[in-house]
Amino acid sequence: MLRSRLSSVTRPAHVFKYATTVNRSVPLASIVVGAWRRGYASAAPEPPRETFKPKAHTPLRRTASDSFSIRSNPNPTRSEIQPISTLATSERYLLTRLRTHLPQTARPLHDAYWVPKWSSGGREGEIFVFSNGSFVCWGLSEEDALRFRRDVLTPAQAEVAPLAEPETEELEFTMDPSEKTRLQGDLIILGSGPRLADPDTLPKSLPPSAFPQETVLARYAFSQALSRSTALSALEVSLENYLSSMSSLPRALEKTGKPGMSRRALVKKLGELLRFRQGLNLNRENFSETPDFYWEEPVLEWYFKSLSSALEVKARTHAVNDKITYAAEVQSVLRQLLHEVRILLDTHTLLNMPFIDFWCSYGTSHHRAYCGRSCYCAHP
Repeated sequence: MLRSRLSSVTRPAHVFKYATTVNRSVPLASIVVGAWRRGYASAAPEPPRETFKPKAHTPLRRTASDSFSIRSNPNPTRSEIQPISTLATSERYLLTRLRTHLPQTARPLHDAYWVPKWSSGGREGEIFVFSNGSFVCWGLSEEDALRFRRDVLTPAQAEVAPLAEPETEELEFTMDPSEKTRLQGDLIILGSGPRLADPDTLPKSLPPSAFPQETVLARYAFSQALSRSTALSALEVSLENYLSSMSSLPRALEKTGKPGMSRRALVKKLGELLRFRQGLNLNRENFSETPDFYWEEPVLEWYFKSLSSALEVKARTHAVNDKITYAAEVQSVLRQLLHEVRILLDTHTLLNMPFIDFWCSYGTSHHRAYCGRSCYCAHP
């Protein structure tokens, strides 16, 4: 997680006074710099406060300043700021395999598997595991999330098509019962519990959890948005690597007139593209549609959409689709060229078959005429 130092820098007033009373034989730039240093050395300012910020590539970074008013103004009813760590480790999870590797209090919660309490490194938090190959940890660091993968997901063999490198997303939250639950900048504020349209949406009997049960569905909604964004990030990284491996094809075609890749290799690359598009649009946990669960709960839908919009999930999904379409068009052209080359080769072979047949017939008859009937050569 990026940490940025927010401190206001003001120039000491006595710098200019000092610069006007010194010997003119000394260069003015040296005087000003020296006075500047002495002024700051004598002021002994307080160390700047560190505030947590999301990763550089996270779209939330552009709105991070909106949370500064919360971070810089402590409130007696507000808890300390805690981390939210999200990891995408595979294309999907087999949630049914997790039951025997999770605590007894873990249970399914709508489209996720909810672990109400998980202790790691002296910290206690909760975890939501989604079938799209990602999980969200509240109150736990990225190291704790990696430990959960090592201790639970890997032994359970729940990962399908594991990623070469996990994709991460980090956010933060605070709890304040006097506030309204919302996303402000890059900070989630868990306040009063949401007003549900259907009281049965929240299960009647919930196990003890690390955080208030009144906001468990709010945390679930935010977690699902984070989960989708992180899974989409993993797809974006895989697609970028794929496009990099194909970037030399247009230039090779321009320079040599040949794609530099066999037909079989091109078909395999096209299969990879189809798999990307399937993961983007056809899976049950896709990126563009709002889950059915939120249709009857407007408040929870607002939580989900507010974070999805801040993470630009919809725009990123369209961008990935455009890249896949472009790559598919390039490969379609190359495959058509290979097909035409193969037709030309087959045509050339067919045109030469009469000539080959003539020589075979001529050679056989000439040999028999030379050898006579008593020839024991193996003629047809």
